[in-house]
Amino acid sequence: MAADVPPHAPTLEEVAERAGISRSTASRAINGGLKVSPEAQAAVDAAVAELGYTPNRAARTLVTRRTDSIALVVPEPDETVLNDPYFAGTLQGLSAALAQTEIQLILLIARGGEETQRTARYLHNRHVDGAVIVSHHRDDALDSVLAQSHLPCVFVGRPWAAPRPMQYVDVNNYLGGRRATEYLIAVGCTRIGTIAGPLDMAAGVDRLAGWRQALQDARLSDEAMVRGDFTSAGGAVAMERLLDAHPDIDGLFAASDLMAAGALGVLARRGRAVPGDVKVIGFDDLGVATSTSPQLTTMSNPVVEMSRVAGELLLEQIAGKTTSFEPRIFGAEVVVRDSA
Repeated sequence: MAADVPPHAPTLEEVAERAGISRSTASRAINGGLKVSPEAQAAVDAAVAELGYTPNRAARTLVTRRTDSIALVVPEPDETVLNDPYFAGTLQGLSAALAQTEIQLILLIARGGEETQRTARYLHNRHVDGAVIVSHHRDDALDSVLAQSHLPCVFVGRPWAAPRPMQYVDVNNYLGGRRATEYLIAVGCTRIGTIAGPLDMAAGVDRLAGWRQALQDARLSDEAMVRGDFTSAGGAVAMERLLDAHPDIDGLFAASDLMAAGALGVLARRGRAVPGDVKVIGFDDLGVATSTSPQLTTMSNPVVEMSRVAGELLLEQIAGKTTSFEPRIFGAEVVVRDSA
């Protein structure tokens, strides 16, 4: 019996012959259409479809110097990435942006220390065509690394102090924190505490500033503040400390829904009814808010949409079509439920 003969794979030369053009023109048409007439591009597209031609990825990389991949960089521990719905929303939005492309998404979790340095080297050596960075911390220095490498990149969240203009998308964290606090004031709270986010993250700093400004405008005390870490466990620890130091609070702004969920458990154990004794508002509205008891009043955070836009901006950068580095800022609105 004759051995099975593998099916013939069409070659670039055959595509060029079928299209009636040179091999170099066919290669340019397949690899981005640079300096190719519309007629030649159409002929190559038709030949590729008729022959079932699949470009050799390794050869294409040599020609275009592209990897056909981008990285989602998350400088956080594994457990944070797996348990926080913020990152699921980020993946959903990025996947939507890439849906009509052949670009692969690579997840890089930089847990700190040597791993962050390894991630920085990976990006600096351009093993990907671009990167989207979320949950950026001041000390991870990814903004500086990316600025120096000139790798196309977009931050979800304001970068700290990049040495050159960098594109980013963000929710208006300052205004969100302010509106959350103004809502608590409007429903009758006069002793409003906050569980702030990490103060090495722009979101933590800006939401805290919004809380403080709203209280100062209303001539209310802004002393009842403790720091959290955007996790449920961290929110519980912070709530214990807040009640110990300020047992008279009647309102709470938690800078994330996960921290608010942790705080609700502590309030229940301490015999403080929500919303009867303490009204609680969170920030994110990404699913956690509807799973708590009572369900959380919170601030919307359009993470899926922001991440989709970040992906689209990155694709524009990679294609050399970027014309502006102005940030894209999204609004945060109060979503009223049972906790306030």
